[in-house]
Amino acid sequence: MKKIFLTIIILLFTLSTNAQSWVSDSDIHDKISPQSQFDDGPSIVVIEFWAKFNADNAFKDWDKLSGVQYYRCDVSVSPESKKEFRIRMAPTIIIFVDGVKSESFKAGLDLLCPVELPELQEAIAQAQKESQF
Repeated sequence: MKKIFLTIIILLFTLSTNAQSWVSDSDIHDKISPQSQFDDGPSIVVIEFWAKFNADNAFKDWDKLSGVQYYRCDVSVSPESKKEFRIRMAPTIIIFVDGVKSESFKAGLDLLCPVELPELQEAIAQAQKESQF
């Protein structure tokens, strides 16, 4: 019984550490804003504006991104964010550096994910480089 309980705890912990983080109208600005003015480097946040009807075309490699915070925003429950960031197609992926929109990748009429991991990592690296002083 003890082993089963321990196995369940480990499984739940593993699932929760890999769980996708979501933002909505109520907390998106808290997430994209810099957490501290005394950090060593820029605060980089990537947000994927996502739609359930097009979940098959969502960015699949979010857990492989390094050096950033990554969130998804469901456009169906976040109309203010959809309007503010001018989201017309999902998925749309936006990179924020210190709370400012740096780069965006927008799906076309085919609704396919507009970027793959290497290109997104390169854009993130470029944003980090450009924001250093």
